[in-house]
Amino acid sequence: MGVRVADLVGRAVGALLLATVLLVVSTATAIWWTARQDARPASDAVVVLGSAQYNGVPSSIFEARLEHALALYADGVAPVVVTVGGRADGDQFSEAESGRAYLAEAGVPEDALLAVEEGEDTLESMRAVGAAFDERGWSSAVLVTDPWHALRAERMAEDAGLTADSSPTRQGPAVQTRTTQFRYILRETAAYLLYRATGESVAGAPGIG
Repeated sequence: MGVRVADLVGRAVGALLLATVLLVVSTATAIWWTARQDARPASDAVVVLGSAQYNGVPSSIFEARLEHALALYADGVAPVVVTVGGRADGDQFSEAESGRAYLAEAGVPEDALLAVEEGEDTLESMRAVGAAFDERGWSSAVLVTDPWHALRAERMAEDAGLTADSSPTRQGPAVQTRTTQFRYILRETAAYLLYRATGESVAGAPGIG
């Protein structure tokens, strides 16, 4: 009897481990696949996910996203570009402000820009964008972020009430080397699974927020 119970426990543990491995692998594969897509249907707005800025100057990662959003706007994907992201302690500018200023300087009209100055992480940002969309009667968005971040951003946007597609950047530090790409996929796999399991995000964790 003891041997049989031990055997059943061993099989159950083995099945659980296998299921966990399959879940992780399938999630990582979905992140990789989504990163390779470029969906740009006509939408109410292009939404640029914020990243670091330094005294109003976007970081290289953020600049790559803004340049991609600029191209989407020029192609007529949406009549409005929304920048989103809050202000860290001690910062003079929010991510949304610095992104909006960058796009305005690049020639996007003021009435085609909206800065949503909220969010310490992707989840907070998407909830703030969802509220801004509700106020304006908008529903559809093309999200601009790094490739490996696209799946989680889409999911959070949809959970916030948006019809979301993503058009990830194809240049910038997040896509430069295989090592960088692999590291980001691992981080995003953990972040996506955490979100699906708990409905929460990890604020302030590089690559995971």
